Amino acid sequence: MNGRHIAVIGAGAWGTALACAAARTGARVTLWMRTPVPGGVRELPRLPGIQLPDAVTVTGVFPTHADVVLLVVPVQTARSVSVALEGVLAPGVPVVTCCKGLEQATSLLPLTVLAETMPDRPTAVLSGPNFAIEIAKDLPAAATLASTDLTLAKHLTSILNSSSFRLYASNDVAGVQLAGAAKNVVAIGAGIVIGAGLGENGRAALITRAVAEIARLAEALGGRAATLAGLSGVGDLILTCTGRGSRNYSLGIEFGEGRPLSEILASRTTVAEGVLTAPALVALAQKMGVHVPILETITHLLSEKLTLEEARTLLLDRPPTLE
Repeated sequence: MNGRHIAVIGAGAWGTALACAAARTGARVTLWMRTPVPGGVRELPRLPGIQLPDAVTVTGVFPTHADVVLLVVPVQTARSVSVALEGVLAPGVPVVTCCKGLEQATSLLPLTVLAETMPDRPTAVLSGPNFAIEIAKDLPAAATLASTDLTLAKHLTSILNSSSFRLYASNDVAGVQLAGAAKNVVAIGAGIVIGAGLGENGRAALITRAVAEIARLAEALGGRAATLAGLSGVGDLILTCTGRGSRNYSLGIEFGEGRPLSEILASRTTVAEGVLTAPALVALAQKMGVHVPILETITHLLSEKLTLEEARTLLLDRPPTLE
């Protein structure tokens, strides 16, 4: 071990995978979960078949000290968990949010939530084209780690980087967070296209035009459109909008095949963040005065304000414009 201590808050599939990745850096890892498993158990329910490395300790107690903390809980619970964590965590310990989405009630991005719950604490965001099971299995992957403090971003990438998990530093926190949130909504839309039998061409068109919408919104928030061409943008979209392992894409396929959303959600134990993010994302776009017809259409489909045929007609009948 190298003497470093990395704490991971949240033992879902992604948190478990990141704990495995953190252990491979040579660090001692603490993995927090709400209901810890009995002592000696090295396989967690959200990622069956994966044995935790010996360097990972599972606990139900928040860490007080660490070199870095990875916050890996659903964005809708990030506020309550971060408030509790702030109450015990030593000052100055950086917190990296690894959740993707917007807080439904406020349309706030994760780092903005942390600015309210963990003021004056150094923070960053980790996002990229990563399926948890592949990270856990030590397959090659890459992601972006962004902070408004680029020096901090570079330092954190040096701590978390490994031979199979390559991280790239950025200071575009708005672009990286927005891309991570919006890709889940787009993935649902891409799945609907395939599930409804509208073809690969239709899926490609939806993804590509959605990138333009996300880029406009990112710029309105102070981000860079160029970020959408990177790992946290197009990279994540390619993975999430084409891989059956994507919870949001698979949900979209079922929805496109005609299964009611309520029935789909009731049959799942995992979270498809795009369902809750969609209306919050559209509300944010409206607040910023950014036109996002594809994101709006997906949102209206999920809320049953539009039928699939109405949505198809609405998008295809829009006046031609310049790309």
